Amino acid sequence: MRLLKPALLSAMLALPLATPAAFADTPPEILVVAQNIDDIVAIDPAQAYEFTSGELVTNTYDRLVQYDAEDTTVLAPGLATSWEIDAEAKTIVFTLRDGVTFHSGNPFRAEDVVGSFSRVVQLNLTPAFILTQLGWTPENVAEMVTADGNTVTVRYEGDFSPAFVMNVLASRPASIVDMETAMANAVDGDMGNAWLNANTAGTGPFSLNTFRAAELIRMDANPDYFNGAPAIEGVIIRHVAESATQQLLLEAGDVDIARNLTPDQIAGLEGELQVETFPQAAVHFLSFNQNVEALTPPAVWEAARYLVDYEGMTNSIIAGQMEIHQAFWPEGFPGALTDTPYSYDPERAAQILEDAGIELPITVTLDVINAAPFTDMAQSLQASFAEAGIEFEILPGTGSQVITRYRDRSHEAMLLYWGPDFMDPHSNAKAFAYNSDNRQETYTATTTWRNSWAVPEELNEMTTAALTESDPAVREEMYLELQRRVQAESPIVIMFQASYQVGMAENVAGYVNGATSDFVFYRLVDKS
Repeated sequence: MRLLKPALLSAMLALPLATPAAFADTPPEILVVAQNIDDIVAIDPAQAYEFTSGELVTNTYDRLVQYDAEDTTVLAPGLATSWEIDAEAKTIVFTLRDGVTFHSGNPFRAEDVVGSFSRVVQLNLTPAFILTQLGWTPENVAEMVTADGNTVTVRYEGDFSPAFVMNVLASRPASIVDMETAMANAVDGDMGNAWLNANTAGTGPFSLNTFRAAELIRMDANPDYFNGAPAIEGVIIRHVAESATQQLLLEAGDVDIARNLTPDQIAGLEGELQVETFPQAAVHFLSFNQNVEALTPPAVWEAARYLVDYEGMTNSIIAGQMEIHQAFWPEGFPGALTDTPYSYDPERAAQILEDAGIELPITVTLDVINAAPFTDMAQSLQASFAEAGIEFEILPGTGSQVITRYRDRSHEAMLLYWGPDFMDPHSNAKAFAYNSDNRQETYTATTTWRNSWAVPEELNEMTTAALTESDPAVREEMYLELQRRVQAESPIVIMFQASYQVGMAENVAGYVNGATSDFVFYRLVDKS
């Protein structure tokens, strides 16, 4: 594989960001991507919780078991080649892959698995709950995950099916970190967190060369990757917030892939280009913070479901990007509720509010990411909700600004999206139907807590029961009922499921964009 010449690399990294004319033709062995990447808050696998950071982690780290570019529906061996499950003893013994090295050159060891899992639990940052739900705590994790030669034994507590546990271990925070490198860069007991938010320390198909927040990501191919070296020498992802600019760059041949084009731009692409459509697991919703008194009556939640112009948006501003979906588990996965009982009916919504004695108008701020198609969706909601006396004041912001306000519970209404943390219905059920402690000081990374919704105890109990149910058919019906309840009785109005259209140069092949951000793979991309 030919290495990128230093002069060419320097020229690519030095390109100004302001105008399309500043870009040069893409190098033959480098994939250049135009994408809005300003949602990134963290890239340390123990902290990364945004869509774009998930893509970066997936391409630079591995897990014991993982969904891979070659088939994103199959849970395949990763850094473990085999495993033995003892459901009665609640243990899984993994045999590790030999001969793997980290990007630093350090050998991959069983101690890195133990240290990586322990590190997530001890740091206790946003995605830690994915692993701690296995009963792991800072006090017991050393006993729950142990190494013996070339094997690692994982123990868990709780009545979980082994399939659930395996999906947890295939999730983003279960990525294996080069612990020697991480701890060598630790500062004030942070276990290398600050350093890993600017660098990577994985075994993945790419290593991180450059990361500049809201500006640029540069990844270099790992020629020694255990699943085979990538077909290209590297990937450059440039932050281009404006979709119109992305279109111009793609048509001019200055980028190979444009990731955030609107339906009109997709339809209007000129030149020898191709468009790929990828179904996505993300569900898009409108939610109301229950710390705002005017938004607490259930009649407001019910009326809101009839104030969304579902068909109007899917036939225009989000055509090809989203489909109507009104339940928290995405269509295409087992256990998804596909009923869509709500449609745009402002007269019915007005009657619901009148019958409940709701004082109108209600004026509420609506936080939205300042990028297509979200701002267009916000304007549609602003117009349709005004029909019934609910007046939105739109507050646009960068992805990180909006997400930070959401996590702080400082918003009033929020237009946002949610993707499952791992491939099990419990991932979204916990996010949309469970909140056992609504206190401000008990931060929880769920939509329920972030909207200050004290979920009824019956729903909490139903969520817990579905998680522990061993009969697959019974478990599926339990999740269907949970979705029906949330669909009808929560301050979270689920509206759409994403479908993703990507514009690409005709010589690009092998790009994989699975159902979640953790399934975006560049390893198989070829520019012939």
